[in-house]
Amino acid sequence: MTEIRLYNTKTRAKERFEPLDPENVRIYVCGPTVYDRAHLGNARPAVVFDMLYRLMRHVYGAGHVTYVRNITDVEDKIIARAEERGISIDDLTETTTRWYHEDMAALGVDYSGDPQFHEPHATAFIAEMVTMIEALIAKGHAYAAEGHVLFDVKSYATYGALSGRSVDDMIAGARVEVAPYKRDPMDFVLWKPSEPDQPGWDSPWGRGRPGWHIECSAMSHALLGESFDIHGGGNDLTFPHHENEIAQSCCAHPEGQFARVWMHNEMLQVEGKKMSKSLGNFFTVHELLEQGIPGEVIRFVFLGTHYRKPMDWTAEKAREAEAVLRKWRGLVAGIEPAPGPAPEVVAALSDDLNTPGAIAALHALAGAGEAALLKASAGLMGLLGDDLGEWAAAPEVDLSGWEARLAEARATAMESKDFAEVDRLKAALVAAGVEVRMSKAGVELVPGAGFDPAKLADLEMGAIEWE
Repeated sequence: MTEIRLYNTKTRAKERFEPLDPENVRIYVCGPTVYDRAHLGNARPAVVFDMLYRLMRHVYGAGHVTYVRNITDVEDKIIARAEERGISIDDLTETTTRWYHEDMAALGVDYSGDPQFHEPHATAFIAEMVTMIEALIAKGHAYAAEGHVLFDVKSYATYGALSGRSVDDMIAGARVEVAPYKRDPMDFVLWKPSEPDQPGWDSPWGRGRPGWHIECSAMSHALLGESFDIHGGGNDLTFPHHENEIAQSCCAHPEGQFARVWMHNEMLQVEGKKMSKSLGNFFTVHELLEQGIPGEVIRFVFLGTHYRKPMDWTAEKAREAEAVLRKWRGLVAGIEPAPGPAPEVVAALSDDLNTPGAIAALHALAGAGEAALLKASAGLMGLLGDDLGEWAAAPEVDLSGWEARLAEARATAMESKDFAEVDRLKAALVAAGVEVRMSKAGVELVPGAGFDPAKLADLEMGAIEWE
């Protein structure tokens, strides 16, 4: 079996991956808080851990990998946004969840019909959260105060091991909520009271709602058990979210290990700068799709940077990715994929998801004309499949005028024996991605895999002098 090596944030080392149960590899990834459109930063972990899921399914078998990615549908941001828009919380979360599914599907992250994928909604697991909180109180790791329940951070001796910081360092570097009912500034909320107009559930501590951190602990325990293989998410979640998950899960279920491997993707930038609305470089996935940037192109750009390195989204990268994908789709058109991906592609992905290395291997396959192997290997990475291929279909464009012009130039050249004008016309059309086919029957022009309507428009507007 292929050896997979993954970087474990907890040990700060790349380790050989050995699942607890090879018959059921279990992965949990923090999903979206559904209150608005997913921006590019939200999309990166979706693509990164989709790639991990694809690799695990390839190595261990599709029926032997369980993937859980949650939906946070109760949270203060959701309450505030629903109030701001004057709609119900249910309407907001249902709409934004649908948007998320549509946008991620456009990037090749689509698990509809996959029995091994689970998408728990936090509001469906309130009972499990209450049970876990009760266990933490009973074991001396949590306490109730003024309608709140808080986790006692000092009761968990190894708190901070994941992020590698002491409690004092974390207090100094974090926004810690100061509240009179806390025993310690670092104690975090497991349960909070709800106002009458806020979502709430009955509990031993009064009507209220869960804190964010307990949600993932309860859902992962319910679906994956006390110990599972991999927990993933963006590195902005390392502290406090993942640190708190570890503390409460290990204290509630000390007989388990919780997550054995922790994987975190780095953040995303746009044109070399942190994505920010104030800088005007804040993009949602939907906005890019509406601008005509295909989802497959976005996915390709994401995979071009290793997940543990900051990723810089640029317009130039998108253009380059589109050109490469058009060329590759031209190579594999009408070709049946090989029975399996190339070993060098699998080897790169098995080395801590080295997607840039895998893409380099795809370039080598394309250069060698290995179309069937290219198609199978790209398929493993969610590329060149029919599901994302509509954008690259030959566009409907009327080239009859150019055919007539080239045919006339050709007829003149046959008499004068001067083919300079024919060659010039042909070269310009080929540069625009048009396939030029000339035979005794006449001239035929066909949009090719690298067809660029913009260049053709330049020709029509006289950007190239013909006379």
